Amino acid sequence: MVEQAQHDRAVEEPGTSSAAPVRLGAGGTARLVAGVLAPMLAQGIIVRRPAVVRLLDRWQGDDRAVRALQRARARYGRGPLVLRIPGRSVALLTGAQDAARVLAGSPEPFAPATTEKRAALQHFQPGGVLISDGAPRAARRRWNEDVLQLDVPLHEQAAAIGAVAAEELAPLRRAGSWDWPTFTEAWARITRRVTLGDGARDDVGLTDELARLRGRANWAYLRRTDHDGRRRLLAAVQDHLDRAEPGSLAATVTAAAGGEHGADLDLPSQVAHWLFAWDAAGIATHRAAALLAGHPEHAAAVRAEVAAAVPGRPDLPLLRATVLESVRLWPTTLAVLRETTRPTDWGGRTAPAGTTFVLVSSLLHRDDEQLPEADRFVPRMWLDETAPAGTSASLRSMVPFSAGPARCPGRDLVLHTSSVVLAALLGPDEPVQTAGRSAPDTGPLPRTLDHTALRFALRPPS
Repeated sequence: MVEQAQHDRAVEEPGTSSAAPVRLGAGGTARLVAGVLAPMLAQGIIVRRPAVVRLLDRWQGDDRAVRALQRARARYGRGPLVLRIPGRSVALLTGAQDAARVLAGSPEPFAPATTEKRAALQHFQPGGVLISDGAPRAARRRWNEDVLQLDVPLHEQAAAIGAVAAEELAPLRRAGSWDWPTFTEAWARITRRVTLGDGARDDVGLTDELARLRGRANWAYLRRTDHDGRRRLLAAVQDHLDRAEPGSLAATVTAAAGGEHGADLDLPSQVAHWLFAWDAAGIATHRAAALLAGHPEHAAAVRAEVAAAVPGRPDLPLLRATVLESVRLWPTTLAVLRETTRPTDWGGRTAPAGTTFVLVSSLLHRDDEQLPEADRFVPRMWLDETAPAGTSASLRSMVPFSAGPARCPGRDLVLHTSSVVLAALLGPDEPVQTAGRSAPDTGPLPRTLDHTALRFALRPPS
């Protein structure tokens, strides 16, 4: 029997929306665009712009976005808020039940492949599953789930992942400190080796080319597609896949190609998406160190868990919960988008086909009007299936890896990798935060946390 993965808290049980959409006027639209959408776009949906991230940390942009959406909900009601945008039908969701309905109804009638997502992701993954439809999407989705082993806590490459993490993080442990530049360089080496094999360890050019194309993707349809650059990137990915190095995902890719999944998989596009997604996982892992530094009792429990784990294939539920809380508190996917494939009834009114629904992650995760523990570090919500009524966990309103049929197929692989990275980096020592905004256990946690400013040191446990 396959062991089931740690449960992801999905949004509240789906149902039909009880509130009709409200079409906002120019003033209401301007307020939500300025307070919610513009800061999101400015920091970069596909790759972060560090200067804007620093500014939003000082400004606490996510707190302002949550407050703006709460004010709009109080003024207009709990139905979808349809923005007045020429030529587009865009609606912001402000309630967990509406979010549940949309996520549970993917890919039909709420398709993940939205107009905006296609325009952005085609810059570097034209055949990626997130921007595919119909039979190709179904085949690519099944293949991604099989290769990434969704709902399996320990991937078949788990032992190799742990060995790579220990080797690449040894210099940081010897130095006794790290910051974002040193961590992200080590993280990139780890993820290239885990994904493509040891031969990709020093292929910084691949990472740089992907970052350049992702920078263009931030502009979506406002930037011309660099077809030559995209061909170079996908060819480089294919070259690494052709080696199919044992112990890497590339070996699993080769073994699962074709066969029952069909031939139209566009493997380089799928893997390009993985390399893009690893970047967000690195941000979440780095922020998770801030949670451990700010919560010493939890960090002590984590050290005990790591010390008792089975070497080679450690099961680390406390560390997984820490990473889940990192993504819950500071979502790396700033918004989840879905687009209607047909006219859809909402509270007696019709949302036309082509309507883009925007689920703002910071509201879903940090809505203190609905979630009693929204601004606290609560790792137990990922461990306790019998959470008492009235707690954030019992409301089931957290989607750090999305939810429903289109949830992230790499969730369990990411959680395991991030966990063993933290275990290898910290070892038996305590993390001490030496720079950046802290995440202490003495009060509400910040709603925006600039990962690029965080710096840590190690000390023996007291």
